[in-house]
Amino acid sequence: MSTQKSNISSVQRLAECGIMLALAVILNEFTPIKLPFGGSVTFFSQLPIVVISYRHGVKWGLFTGLAMGVIEMLFGLANFSYVTGIAAYLILIFADYVVAFSALGLGGIFRGSIKNQALSLAAGGALVSVIRFVCHFISGVTIWGGYAEDTPVAIYSLTYNGSYMLPELILTVIGALVVGSLLDLRAPRLKALKRTKTASTTEE
Repeated sequence: MSTQKSNISSVQRLAECGIMLALAVILNEFTPIKLPFGGSVTFFSQLPIVVISYRHGVKWGLFTGLAMGVIEMLFGLANFSYVTGIAAYLILIFADYVVAFSALGLGGIFRGSIKNQALSLAAGGALVSVIRFVCHFISGVTIWGGYAEDTPVAIYSLTYNGSYMLPELILTVIGALVVGSLLDLRAPRLKALKRTKTASTTEE
C-alpha cells in the first residue's frame, strides 16, 4: 500500500465517494441524446465513478457504482411495468442496473499496471464502458427482444445499445484523459499535476 493512500482516511474516502456519486447521478440526468426505450448519451456521467475507483481502489469504486445503480433503478422503476415474470425482473435489476453500474467501479483496475495516470484512467474508462454495454446487450436479447420486430434480436440489441454506449465510451475516455492529465489523483488532497512531471511520476 502506498504512503499516499494510507494518508487518506476512511472518512475522507467516504465523503469523496458521496460527492462523486452525487455528481455522477446529476450528470446522468443531462442527456443530449435519449433513446425511446431506455438508454442515453450523458455528459461524462460514468467518469466520477471511474475516478473514485482509480483514486481509492476498486473496492470503493464498486461500492460507489453499486450505489449509483440502485439510485438509477429507483429513477427507472417505470421500466418494470414493461416486463413480466420473476426472471425478467431479475435480469432487469441486475443487467440494466446493479451489475451495469457496479462495473464502473472497475475503472481503476489498471492503476498498478499502466504507469501513466491519464492512460490508466482512460483504459479503465474504456473497459467499464464495454462491460456495461455487454450487460445492456444481454438485457436486450433476453427481455427487450419484443421491440426488435423483424430485426434479429442480437442485431437489434447490438445496434440499439451500441448507439448510446459507444458515445458514452468515447466521452468517458476523453474525460479520463483530460482529468488524468490535469489532476494528481494519487495525492491525499487533489491537486494539479506539475507541468514538469508526467503522470507516471506519481506511480507507487
